[in-house]
Amino acid sequence: MTEWILGRNPVYESLRANRRDFFRLWVSENADNKRHLKDALDMAKQKGIPIESVPRQRLDALGDNHQSVCLEVGNYPYVSLLDILNRAHELNQPPFILILDAVQDTHNLGALLRTAEAVGVHGIVLPLRHTATVTPAVVNTSSGASEHLLVAQANLAQAIGILKSENIWVYGLEGAATSQSIETTNLSGAVALVVGNEASGMRSLVRQSCDVVMKLPMRGNVDSLNAAVAGSVGLYFMWQARNFS
Repeated sequence: MTEWILGRNPVYESLRANRRDFFRLWVSENADNKRHLKDALDMAKQKGIPIESVPRQRLDALGDNHQSVCLEVGNYPYVSLLDILNRAHELNQPPFILILDAVQDTHNLGALLRTAEAVGVHGIVLPLRHTATVTPAVVNTSSGASEHLLVAQANLAQAIGILKSENIWVYGLEGAATSQSIETTNLSGAVALVVGNEASGMRSLVRQSCDVVMKLPMRGNVDSLNAAVAGSVGLYFMWQARNFS
């Protein structure tokens, strides 16, 4: 089964990451060679991917945000939790993991993947069901960052148990009155951040599995942030605890 990745940066990053099967690249007739399009075409030629110049209407039929280029690819290459832990070990770094508990909005997932890649997260863990997955829309929202990330699907309570057995501290993010303030939480070392569902937060079993549940500081009239923004801020707090290294 194949799918289409749309947009210059997502196509470019997918080719650069080189983790999928590639089948063909469509380019709109008379497309300019700006914003990574030339680089994407050069890489496609090097990889022997068929390149077709097609009327813009054929790209329009695939989606609105194609920016004159679409790449037909195989399914997203999910990994195991062990692969994520091995990535940290190979880099000789304390593990830094993002766990998303039933985040269902594709834009939130894409935005969180983009931030995770920017701060050097070793991998992301999604639940087995009731979650957004890495679809072409998520690839687009992440601006192609998803293609460079290790993403696993697992039973989250079991995955958290494995992480804790590896001496990784698991921190849930939730704005409850009983949550610990993030600015007073020691986030150094091997860590995992759990971000809950947009509407209901973390499920009770996942919340109970966390070592610490913490909240972000707030001073405005609105008492919450959406999942993507809150998770991104939490990731930067954790990266700061690693001295932005």
